[in-house]
Amino acid sequence: MKLRQTIAIIAVAGVLAIGASSQGTPTPNQPQSGTAQTANKGQVQARTQEEYDAYQAIKNKAQTPEEFQKAVDDFAAKFPDSNLRIVLYRGVMKSFQQADDPDKMMAAGLKVLTIDKDDPEALIVVAEIQEEHTSQMDLDREQRMDQAISNAQHAMQTIDTDLSAPAGTPPDRLEAYKKYLRSTAMAIIGTIEYKRAHYGVAETTLRKAVEADAANPDSVVVLRLALALDQQQKYQDALVQATKAVDLTKEDTDAGKAARSERDRLVIQTGGNNTPASTSAPSAGMPAKSVTPSAVPAESKPSLQVAPEVAPQNSPSPSH
Repeated sequence: MKLRQTIAIIAVAGVLAIGASSQGTPTPNQPQSGTAQTANKGQVQARTQEEYDAYQAIKNKAQTPEEFQKAVDDFAAKFPDSNLRIVLYRGVMKSFQQADDPDKMMAAGLKVLTIDKDDPEALIVVAEIQEEHTSQMDLDREQRMDQAISNAQHAMQTIDTDLSAPAGTPPDRLEAYKKYLRSTAMAIIGTIEYKRAHYGVAETTLRKAVEADAANPDSVVVLRLALALDQQQKYQDALVQATKAVDLTKEDTDAGKAARSERDRLVIQTGGNNTPASTSAPSAGMPAKSVTPSAVPAESKPSLQVAPEVAPQNSPSPSH
């Protein structure tokens, strides 16, 4: 997969970032308004004014992805126990995603997991890159695919307990994003099972991926489901899914062309005319469900917006 604007996971850095705090000085044990929270890990905030100032200096400075990573590495070395390291390394992931550099994006994701092995966004990012960038010729192909599945499964287990979201996020928006992440994780697993020619398992998993975020179907996942059904000679059901994929895509896109080709092939296979049909379904070598489904209008995608600011614990926020 091409990391198609991957990661509204990261591109929604609001889900990943820490909330703005500009409402005065909190008392020592007072939760800070606007700070990102998780279900079981509490607030993430700077512990000292020095740490806060260092964070702000990185956040406010325009720099290349490499410069940003160097600044974050320096921050992590200076503040090895800072909770803000995970926020900054998520930012590094986003930076390298925008630069279309999956190797460095993967490295940043692994650093996030070094800090928090249960972070669902980083787990999905790493799993997605492992799935996309493992070829038939790689000697460690099966090991990498097993690891991608393990990461995706782990993400599904931690979405409810370890997903950071800004305080005040509307519950419906948070739930929509969780559905989106679960769907993405299952789509990664289903894609790997398809590539392994485990078509029955792929069908079951891809169907669950579609159902997990039924309000926002991803055209590529629907098409992959059609291909998995096609490989099992379930042609009528495959045609239904291929037609859905056509409806979700534009004709001049790669996914749209592939969907129309598969639909037309299945029309022939199911007796639409007398033209001989190919005996095998096309490859599923298309982008896996990207964390930003291209077929869904932008306004329909789950999004959690927040300004990435952090106030130091027990210290007033500097005026802006």
